[in-house]
Amino acid sequence: MAYKQLKLWFDSDLAELLAEKLISNGNSFNKNSFVNMIVDKVDDLELKDRVEHFSDSLRAHLSDEFTTNISCLMAILGPENEKETGMFKEFYWVMPIAKYVEKYGLEHFEVSMDAIKEITMRNTGEYTIRPFLEKFPKRTIDTLLGWSHHPNKHVRRLSSEGVRPRLPWASKLDMFIEDPRPLFPILDNLKDDTSKYVQKSVANCLNDIIKDNPEMAKAWIELWAPKAGKERKWIIKHALRNLIKVEDKWALSLIAKFSNS
Repeated sequence: MAYKQLKLWFDSDLAELLAEKLISNGNSFNKNSFVNMIVDKVDDLELKDRVEHFSDSLRAHLSDEFTTNISCLMAILGPENEKETGMFKEFYWVMPIAKYVEKYGLEHFEVSMDAIKEITMRNTGEYTIRPFLEKFPKRTIDTLLGWSHHPNKHVRRLSSEGVRPRLPWASKLDMFIEDPRPLFPILDNLKDDTSKYVQKSVANCLNDIIKDNPEMAKAWIELWAPKAGKERKWIIKHALRNLIKVEDKWALSLIAKFSNS
């Protein structure tokens, strides 16, 4: 795939691709109307708005039943992403489907959770999950806690990436900025994950928590430190990178212990 700015992939060609995927899977779908709706507006939009316009256009051309539409959309997802990369290069076209769930799935919790799990195995559900965390915090946290044991690395990563209090390009999760304690069981389940993709997410989530609740984060890390293997050590070091930069004594002391063990 030749390099092209990501937003530019959300164009008439993608509209045709999505329509053809739906039609070839046996769905009644007005391809010409859908493509025209995309073309009429998309050129004036930036990436996030392009994705949302695709999502809204899908809604306008599918049925009035969310659960029916989700079945149609899940059926065109195709094979899972086996790599730790490629979500925005090979599976960029899934983003409007994720946005569709984010915008229109809040009244269908179980169906939406299943859809988000399938989506994140190709693209990512880290943005899609956030409105569900805000509206159904306990149910969503319980779901993510279960996903932290999932055999698929993308699903495990979502369980930590989706709850990041300060996830880039997403609205802050103020409830976890005020009290991050519900996140600890998820992160604890992932502290020895063998996937670097998951490790990086856990570290970044901890780094977010350190910014607002440093003492609580440090207490968690202290619990992890004594039996830390190489995966856990990597997570801790990456989580403490900002403290190490400012030569925080506690962080430097902890990392020195790792070097000597």
